[in-house]
Amino acid sequence: MPEMRFRVRWPDRSTSLCYSPSQVIKDFFNPGETYELEDFLARSRAALQIAGERVRQKYGYTCSSAMSQLDEIETVAARFSEIENPKVLVEEFIG
Repeated sequence: MPEMRFRVRWPDRSTSLCYSPSQVIKDFFNPGETYELEDFLARSRAALQIAGERVRQKYGYTCSSAMSQLDEIETVAARFSEIENPKVLVEEFIG
């Protein structure tokens, strides 16, 4: 199963290199596109849950890395929940 990474830029201009065990992430994001924080979170949840499920179907167990990545995304995103109109840029896909 082809894994991939994707780099995001948060509202404070910091970046995170994120992991997906599946290229399904490409169905949810476009490099260079900016997303409202809540939309980014919803898309991340959906994509990483699908990716984890694909691993389960192929190997018989859920990908803990996908769920750990989702936890990390939600933790970072929580820092920006109080600012007005937070946006996240998906900079690039890697791999």
